[in-house]
Amino acid sequence: MSSIVVSGNTSGAVTLSAPAVAGTVTVTLPTTTGTMLTTASSTGISGSAISSGTVPEAYGGTGTSTGYYGFKNRIINGAMVIDQRNAGASVTPTDGQFCTDRFSAGLTQASKFSFQQSTDAPTGFKNSIKVTSLSAYSVTSGDLFEVRQNIEGYNIADLGFGTASASTITLSFWVKSSLTGTFGGALGNDGSSRSYPFTYTISVANTFEYKTVTIAGDTTGTWLTTNGIGMRVRFSLGAGSTYSGTSGAWATATYTSATGATSVVGTNGATFFITGVQLEKGSTATSFDYRPFTTEFQLCQRYCQKSYNLETAPGGVTQSGIVAILANNSTYGEVFQVRLPTAMRSSPTVTTYNPTTGTSGSIRNNTASTNLSANINNTSQNGLSNLDVALTAGSVFLLHYLATSEL
Repeated sequence: MSSIVVSGNTSGAVTLSAPAVAGTVTVTLPTTTGTMLTTASSTGISGSAISSGTVPEAYGGTGTSTGYYGFKNRIINGAMVIDQRNAGASVTPTDGQFCTDRFSAGLTQASKFSFQQSTDAPTGFKNSIKVTSLSAYSVTSGDLFEVRQNIEGYNIADLGFGTASASTITLSFWVKSSLTGTFGGALGNDGSSRSYPFTYTISVANTFEYKTVTIAGDTTGTWLTTNGIGMRVRFSLGAGSTYSGTSGAWATATYTSATGATSVVGTNGATFFITGVQLEKGSTATSFDYRPFTTEFQLCQRYCQKSYNLETAPGGVTQSGIVAILANNSTYGEVFQVRLPTAMRSSPTVTTYNPTTGTSGSIRNNTASTNLSANINNTSQNGLSNLDVALTAGSVFLLHYLATSEL
Protein backbone atom coordinates (compact mmCIF):
# COMPACT_ATOMS: atom_id res chain seq x y z
CA MET A 1 0.00 0.00 0.00
CA SER A 2 1.52 3.32 -1.06
CA SER A 3 0.99 6.54 0.86
CA ILE A 4 1.51 10.27 0.47
CA VAL A 5 2.28 12.23 3.62
CA VAL A 6 1.85 16.02 3.74
CA SER A 7 3.31 17.69 6.81
CA GLY A 8 1.60 20.69 8.35
CA ASN A 9 3.29 24.06 8.79
CA THR A 10 3.07 23.79 12.58
CA SER A 11 2.43 20.23 13.70
CA GLY A 12 0.70 17.09 12.54
CA ALA A 13 0.40 15.58 9.07
CA VAL A 14 -2.12 14.44 6.49
CA THR A 15 -1.73 10.91 5.15
CA LEU A 16 -3.41 9.77 1.93
CA SER A 17 -3.19 6.00 1.49
CA ALA A 18 -4.17 3.82 -1.45
CA PRO A 19 -7.00 1.31 -0.81
CA ALA A 20 -6.00 -2.11 0.50
CA VAL A 21 -8.17 -3.84 -2.09
CA ALA A 22 -8.52 -3.42 -5.83
CA GLY A 23 -10.46 -0.35 -6.84
CA THR A 24 -10.17 3.37 -7.36
CA VAL A 25 -10.82 6.18 -4.89
CA THR A 26 -10.98 9.64 -6.44
CA VAL A 27 -10.64 12.82 -4.41
CA THR A 28 -11.02 16.00 -6.46
CA LEU A 29 -9.51 19.03 -4.79
CA PRO A 30 -11.18 22.46 -5.05
CA THR A 31 -10.39 24.49 -8.15
CA THR A 32 -10.06 27.67 -6.10
CA THR A 33 -8.40 28.46 -2.81
CA GLY A 34 -10.18 26.68 -0.01
CA THR A 35 -9.97 24.29 2.91
CA MET A 36 -11.09 20.68 2.83
CA LEU A 37 -11.98 19.43 6.30
CA THR A 38 -13.75 16.23 7.22
CA THR A 39 -13.65 15.51 10.93
CA ALA A 40 -16.21 16.69 13.45
CA SER A 41 -13.48 18.63 15.23
CA SER A 42 -12.57 20.34 11.96
CA THR A 43 -8.87 19.52 12.42
CA GLY A 44 -8.16 17.75 9.14
CA ILE A 45 -8.57 14.58 7.11
CA SER A 46 -8.46 11.29 8.89
CA GLY A 47 -8.77 7.62 8.04
CA SER A 48 -12.01 6.70 6.32
CA ALA A 49 -13.53 10.17 6.57
CA ILE A 50 -13.46 10.55 2.77
CA SER A 51 -15.40 8.08 0.66
CA SER A 52 -15.08 7.55 -3.08
CA GLY A 53 -16.23 10.33 -5.35
CA THR A 54 -15.74 14.02 -5.78
CA VAL A 55 -15.62 16.16 -2.67
CA PRO A 56 -18.67 18.45 -3.01
CA GLU A 57 -18.43 22.22 -2.85
CA ALA A 58 -20.17 23.99 0.00
CA TYR A 59 -22.85 26.54 -0.55
CA GLY A 60 -21.31 29.72 -1.84
CA GLY A 61 -19.24 28.21 -4.62
CA THR A 62 -15.95 28.80 -2.79
CA GLY A 63 -14.57 25.40 -3.62
CA THR A 64 -14.53 24.39 0.03
CA SER A 65 -16.06 21.43 1.79
CA THR A 66 -16.24 20.56 5.46
CA GLY A 67 -17.11 16.90 5.11
CA TYR A 68 -18.80 17.34 8.50
CA TYR A 69 -21.76 15.03 8.71
CA GLY A 70 -24.03 16.46 11.37
CA PHE A 71 -25.46 19.67 12.73
CA LYS A 72 -22.27 21.70 12.31
CA ASN A 73 -23.96 25.10 12.06
CA ARG A 74 -26.04 25.83 15.16
CA ILE A 75 -27.67 28.77 13.39
CA ILE A 76 -30.88 27.90 11.52
CA ASN A 77 -31.61 29.66 8.22
CA GLY A 78 -28.21 31.37 8.28
CA ALA A 79 -28.42 31.95 4.51
CA MET A 80 -31.73 33.83 4.98
CA VAL A 81 -33.52 31.78 2.31
CA ILE A 82 -36.73 31.14 4.28
CA ASP A 83 -39.13 33.96 5.11
CA GLN A 84 -42.49 32.49 6.09
CA ARG A 85 -43.93 35.58 7.75
CA ASN A 86 -43.12 38.40 5.33
CA ALA A 87 -42.35 36.79 1.95
CA GLY A 88 -39.65 39.39 1.33
CA ALA A 89 -41.69 42.45 2.31
CA SER A 90 -40.08 45.24 4.32
CA VAL A 91 -41.07 45.41 7.99
CA THR A 92 -40.63 48.19 10.55
CA PRO A 93 -40.44 45.83 13.51
CA THR A 94 -41.65 45.88 17.03
CA ASP A 95 -39.39 44.29 19.64
CA GLY A 96 -39.20 40.56 18.96
CA GLN A 97 -40.74 40.71 15.49
CA PHE A 98 -39.22 38.37 12.91
CA CYS A 99 -37.71 39.10 9.53
CA THR A 100 -36.47 35.92 7.87
CA ASP A 101 -37.19 32.77 9.85
CA ARG A 102 -35.31 32.55 13.16
CA PHE A 103 -33.92 36.11 12.92
CA SER A 104 -35.76 38.74 14.94
CA ALA A 105 -35.38 42.37 15.97
CA GLY A 106 -34.40 43.66 19.38
CA LEU A 107 -35.15 47.31 20.08
CA THR A 108 -36.02 49.78 22.76
CA GLN A 109 -37.35 52.58 20.51
CA ALA A 110 -39.85 52.05 17.70
CA SER A 111 -39.49 53.05 14.03
CA LYS A 112 -35.71 53.48 13.99
CA PHE A 113 -35.03 50.83 11.36
CA SER A 114 -36.72 48.49 8.90
CA PHE A 115 -35.56 45.11 7.73
CA GLN A 116 -36.41 42.60 5.04
CA GLN A 117 -35.19 39.58 3.13
CA SER A 118 -33.03 40.82 0.27
CA THR A 119 -31.63 39.30 -2.91
CA ASP A 120 -28.45 41.37 -2.49
CA ALA A 121 -25.95 38.77 -1.35
CA PRO A 122 -22.30 37.75 -1.82
CA THR A 123 -21.31 35.33 -4.58
CA GLY A 124 -22.87 31.91 -4.03
CA PHE A 125 -25.59 33.10 -1.68
CA LYS A 126 -29.11 33.99 -2.76
CA ASN A 127 -30.40 36.09 0.11
CA SER A 128 -29.46 38.33 3.01
CA ILE A 129 -31.22 40.45 5.61
CA LYS A 130 -31.18 44.14 4.70
CA VAL A 131 -31.51 46.67 7.52
CA THR A 132 -32.24 50.32 6.71
CA SER A 133 -31.97 53.12 9.27
CA LEU A 134 -35.10 55.30 9.26
CA SER A 135 -33.62 58.33 11.04
CA ALA A 136 -30.45 59.75 12.53
CA TYR A 137 -31.14 58.57 16.06
CA SER A 138 -28.67 59.19 18.89
CA VAL A 139 -28.84 56.22 21.21
CA THR A 140 -29.24 56.90 24.90
CA SER A 141 -27.62 54.86 27.64
CA GLY A 142 -30.58 52.49 27.90
CA ASP A 143 -31.09 51.88 24.18
CA LEU A 144 -30.37 48.79 22.13
CA PHE A 145 -31.07 47.86 18.52
CA GLU A 146 -30.13 44.51 17.04
CA VAL A 147 -30.79 41.61 14.71
CA ARG A 148 -30.53 38.36 16.65
CA GLN A 149 -31.12 34.63 16.72
CA ASN A 150 -31.94 32.69 19.86
CA ILE A 151 -30.63 29.13 19.69
CA GLU A 152 -32.53 26.33 21.39
CA GLY A 153 -30.75 24.71 24.32
CA TYR A 154 -30.86 21.23 22.79
CA ASN A 155 -28.74 22.53 19.91
CA ILE A 156 -25.89 23.85 22.07
CA ALA A 157 -25.93 21.23 24.84
CA ASP A 158 -22.77 19.49 23.60
CA LEU A 159 -20.76 22.74 23.82
CA GLY A 160 -20.58 22.31 27.58
CA PHE A 161 -21.04 25.98 28.43
CA GLY A 162 -21.16 26.59 32.17
CA THR A 163 -18.74 23.72 32.82
CA ALA A 164 -14.95 23.35 32.96
CA SER A 165 -15.03 21.61 29.56
CA ALA A 166 -16.76 24.44 27.66
CA SER A 167 -15.83 24.31 23.98
CA THR A 168 -14.33 27.12 21.96
CA ILE A 169 -16.75 28.25 19.26
CA THR A 170 -16.41 30.30 16.07
CA LEU A 171 -18.97 32.69 14.60
CA SER A 172 -18.65 33.55 10.92
CA PHE A 173 -20.78 35.64 8.56
CA TRP A 174 -20.86 37.87 5.48
CA VAL A 175 -21.67 41.53 6.10
CA LYS A 176 -22.02 44.75 4.10
CA SER A 177 -22.86 48.30 5.14
CA SER A 178 -22.97 51.80 3.73
CA LEU A 179 -20.93 52.68 6.83
CA THR A 180 -17.38 51.65 7.67
CA GLY A 181 -15.61 51.21 10.98
CA THR A 182 -15.82 48.96 14.01
CA PHE A 183 -19.14 47.16 14.49
CA GLY A 184 -20.31 45.14 17.45
CA GLY A 185 -22.33 42.18 18.61
CA ALA A 186 -22.50 39.75 21.50
CA LEU A 187 -23.25 36.20 22.60
CA GLY A 188 -25.29 35.64 25.73
CA ASN A 189 -27.24 33.12 27.77
CA ASP A 190 -30.96 32.80 28.43
CA GLY A 191 -31.06 34.95 31.54
CA SER A 192 -28.75 37.55 29.92
CA SER A 193 -26.55 37.20 33.01
CA ARG A 194 -23.56 36.14 30.89
CA SER A 195 -22.45 37.88 27.70
CA TYR A 196 -19.45 38.14 25.41
CA PRO A 197 -19.25 41.38 23.38
CA PHE A 198 -17.25 41.17 20.16
CA THR A 199 -16.18 43.52 17.38
CA TYR A 200 -15.46 43.24 13.67
CA THR A 201 -14.36 45.80 11.12
CA ILE A 202 -16.09 46.79 7.89
CA SER A 203 -13.31 48.25 5.80
CA VAL A 204 -15.03 49.12 2.51
CA ALA A 205 -18.50 50.62 2.19
CA ASN A 206 -21.18 48.77 0.23
CA THR A 207 -19.06 45.66 -0.27
CA PHE A 208 -19.69 42.23 1.26
CA GLU A 209 -16.87 41.16 3.57
CA TYR A 210 -16.35 37.84 5.36
CA LYS A 211 -15.87 38.00 9.13
CA THR A 212 -14.97 35.45 11.79
CA VAL A 213 -15.01 35.71 15.58
CA THR A 214 -13.53 32.97 17.79
CA ILE A 215 -14.85 32.81 21.34
CA ALA A 216 -13.51 30.76 24.25
CA GLY A 217 -16.31 28.76 25.85
CA ASP A 218 -17.82 30.17 29.03
CA THR A 219 -16.98 27.94 31.99
CA THR A 220 -19.39 29.70 34.36
CA GLY A 221 -22.98 30.86 34.36
CA THR A 222 -26.20 28.99 33.63
CA TRP A 223 -26.74 27.78 30.06
CA LEU A 224 -30.00 25.99 29.30
CA THR A 225 -29.75 22.69 27.45
CA THR A 226 -33.45 21.92 26.97
CA ASN A 227 -36.09 23.57 24.76
CA GLY A 228 -35.59 27.08 26.11
CA ILE A 229 -33.06 29.67 24.95
CA GLY A 230 -29.65 28.07 25.10
CA MET A 231 -27.70 30.91 23.53
CA ARG A 232 -28.39 34.38 22.10
CA VAL A 233 -26.45 35.57 19.04
CA ARG A 234 -26.73 39.34 18.55
CA PHE A 235 -25.62 41.70 15.78
CA SER A 236 -25.85 45.24 17.08
CA LEU A 237 -27.32 48.14 15.12
CA GLY A 238 -26.65 50.56 17.98
CA ALA A 239 -26.37 50.25 21.76
CA GLY A 240 -26.08 52.62 24.69
CA SER A 241 -23.62 52.35 27.55
CA THR A 242 -25.91 50.09 29.60
CA TYR A 243 -25.75 47.41 26.92
CA SER A 244 -22.13 47.91 25.75
CA GLY A 245 -19.16 46.14 27.30
CA THR A 246 -15.48 45.38 26.78
CA SER A 247 -14.89 43.36 23.63
CA GLY A 248 -13.33 39.90 23.84
CA ALA A 249 -14.21 38.91 27.39
CA TRP A 250 -17.05 37.16 29.19
CA ALA A 251 -18.98 39.41 31.54
CA THR A 252 -21.70 39.08 34.17
CA ALA A 253 -23.99 41.56 32.46
CA THR A 254 -26.53 42.03 29.68
CA TYR A 255 -24.35 43.30 26.87
CA THR A 256 -25.55 43.35 23.27
CA SER A 257 -22.54 45.09 21.74
CA ALA A 258 -19.01 46.29 22.38
CA THR A 259 -18.15 49.73 23.68
CA GLY A 260 -17.48 52.21 20.89
CA ALA A 261 -19.12 50.20 18.11
CA THR A 262 -20.70 51.93 15.11
CA SER A 263 -24.40 52.77 15.41
CA VAL A 264 -26.29 51.95 12.22
CA VAL A 265 -29.41 53.74 13.48
CA GLY A 266 -27.33 56.86 14.01
CA THR A 267 -27.19 57.64 10.28
CA ASN A 268 -30.40 58.25 8.35
CA GLY A 269 -30.65 55.89 5.38
CA ALA A 270 -27.67 53.77 6.44
CA THR A 271 -27.87 50.15 5.29
CA PHE A 272 -26.59 46.93 6.82
CA PHE A 273 -26.72 43.47 5.19
CA ILE A 274 -25.89 40.13 6.75
CA THR A 275 -25.98 36.51 5.56
CA GLY A 276 -24.06 33.24 5.74
CA VAL A 277 -24.24 33.27 9.53
CA GLN A 278 -22.63 30.21 11.08
CA LEU A 279 -21.86 29.24 14.67
CA GLU A 280 -19.76 26.09 15.06
CA LYS A 281 -17.64 24.22 17.55
CA GLY A 282 -13.91 24.80 17.25
CA SER A 283 -11.44 27.62 16.82
CA THR A 284 -11.50 27.67 13.01
CA ALA A 285 -14.25 28.94 10.73
CA THR A 286 -15.06 26.39 8.06
CA SER A 287 -17.15 26.63 4.90
CA PHE A 288 -20.83 27.46 5.26
CA ASP A 289 -22.94 24.43 6.13
CA TYR A 290 -25.51 24.53 3.35
CA ARG A 291 -28.18 22.00 4.26
CA PRO A 292 -30.80 20.77 1.78
CA PHE A 293 -33.67 23.23 1.50
CA THR A 294 -36.19 20.72 2.83
CA THR A 295 -34.04 20.10 5.89
CA GLU A 296 -33.61 23.82 6.57
CA PHE A 297 -37.33 24.41 6.12
CA GLN A 298 -38.23 21.66 8.58
CA LEU A 299 -35.78 23.11 11.12
CA CYS A 300 -37.61 26.44 10.76
CA GLN A 301 -41.00 24.75 11.12
CA ARG A 302 -40.14 23.68 14.66
CA TYR A 303 -40.65 27.37 15.51
CA CYS A 304 -43.04 28.65 12.84
CA GLN A 305 -45.59 26.97 10.55
CA LYS A 306 -48.42 28.20 8.39
CA SER A 307 -51.11 26.85 6.09
CA TYR A 308 -50.17 29.28 3.31
CA ASN A 309 -47.76 28.42 0.52
CA LEU A 310 -44.20 29.38 1.40
CA GLU A 311 -44.19 32.41 -0.89
CA THR A 312 -47.43 33.83 0.61
CA ALA A 313 -47.28 35.89 3.80
CA PRO A 314 -50.00 35.31 6.43
CA GLY A 315 -52.97 37.54 5.72
CA GLY A 316 -52.82 36.94 1.99
CA VAL A 317 -56.16 36.56 0.21
CA THR A 318 -55.90 33.07 -1.23
CA GLN A 319 -57.53 29.68 -0.91
CA SER A 320 -54.31 27.77 -1.66
CA GLY A 321 -53.59 25.59 1.36
CA ILE A 322 -56.79 26.43 3.26
CA VAL A 323 -58.17 24.29 6.04
CA ALA A 324 -61.79 23.32 5.37
CA ILE A 325 -64.19 22.34 8.16
CA LEU A 326 -67.53 20.60 7.53
CA ALA A 327 -69.58 21.22 10.69
CA ASN A 328 -71.80 18.27 11.48
CA ASN A 329 -73.27 20.02 14.54
CA SER A 330 -72.88 23.27 16.41
CA THR A 331 -70.64 22.20 19.27
CA TYR A 332 -67.48 24.19 18.80
CA GLY A 333 -66.16 22.49 15.69
CA GLU A 334 -65.17 19.17 17.18
CA VAL A 335 -64.56 17.83 13.65
CA PHE A 336 -61.69 20.28 13.12
CA GLN A 337 -58.20 18.82 13.46
CA VAL A 338 -54.87 19.55 11.75
CA ARG A 339 -51.82 17.35 12.13
CA LEU A 340 -48.73 19.57 11.91
CA PRO A 341 -46.05 18.43 9.44
CA THR A 342 -43.23 19.04 11.96
CA ALA A 343 -43.43 18.73 15.73
CA MET A 344 -43.03 22.22 17.19
CA ARG A 345 -40.78 23.28 20.07
CA SER A 346 -43.79 23.61 22.37
CA SER A 347 -47.56 24.09 22.05
CA PRO A 348 -47.79 27.00 19.62
CA THR A 349 -49.60 30.29 19.65
CA VAL A 350 -52.01 30.23 16.70
CA THR A 351 -53.65 33.01 14.71
CA THR A 352 -56.42 32.31 12.22
CA TYR A 353 -56.81 34.25 8.96
CA ASN A 354 -59.84 34.64 6.72
CA PRO A 355 -58.90 33.40 3.23
CA THR A 356 -61.40 35.79 1.60
CA THR A 357 -60.52 39.01 3.44
CA GLY A 358 -57.11 38.25 4.94
CA THR A 359 -58.40 39.41 8.35
CA SER A 360 -56.68 37.88 11.38
CA GLY A 361 -58.85 36.24 14.03
CA SER A 362 -61.50 35.48 11.41
CA ILE A 363 -62.75 32.48 9.42
CA ARG A 364 -65.06 32.17 6.42
CA ASN A 365 -68.48 30.52 6.40
CA ASN A 366 -68.29 29.49 2.78
CA THR A 367 -71.82 28.11 2.69
CA ALA A 368 -73.42 31.34 3.85
CA SER A 369 -70.76 33.65 2.30
CA THR A 370 -70.23 35.34 5.66
CA ASN A 371 -67.28 35.94 7.97
CA LEU A 372 -66.98 34.94 11.60
CA SER A 373 -64.58 35.93 14.36
CA ALA A 374 -62.88 32.77 15.59
CA ASN A 375 -59.55 31.42 16.79
CA ILE A 376 -58.13 27.98 17.47
CA ASN A 377 -58.18 27.16 21.18
CA ASN A 378 -56.59 23.71 21.45
CA THR A 379 -52.98 23.21 20.41
CA SER A 380 -50.11 20.81 20.98
CA GLN A 381 -46.64 20.36 19.54
CA ASN A 382 -48.15 18.04 16.94
CA GLY A 383 -51.54 19.44 16.04
CA LEU A 384 -54.33 21.99 16.17
CA SER A 385 -58.02 21.49 16.92
CA ASN A 386 -61.23 23.17 18.09
CA LEU A 387 -62.44 26.69 17.47
CA ASP A 388 -63.56 29.08 20.20
CA VAL A 389 -66.96 29.64 18.59
CA ALA A 390 -70.00 27.51 17.75
CA LEU A 391 -70.32 26.46 14.10
CA THR A 392 -73.49 26.19 12.05
CA ALA A 393 -74.31 22.54 11.39
CA GLY A 394 -74.09 21.60 7.72
CA SER A 395 -71.93 24.58 6.77
CA VAL A 396 -68.40 24.56 5.37
CA PHE A 397 -65.90 26.87 7.09
CA LEU A 398 -62.53 27.90 5.65
CA LEU A 399 -59.45 29.29 7.37
CA HIS A 400 -55.70 29.79 7.23
CA TYR A 401 -53.42 29.71 10.25
CA LEU A 402 -50.02 30.81 11.51
CA ALA A 403 -48.58 28.76 14.37
CA THR A 404 -45.52 30.00 16.26
CA SER A 405 -43.44 28.52 19.05
CA GLU A 406 -40.49 30.88 19.04
CA LEU A 407 -37.77 31.30 21.60
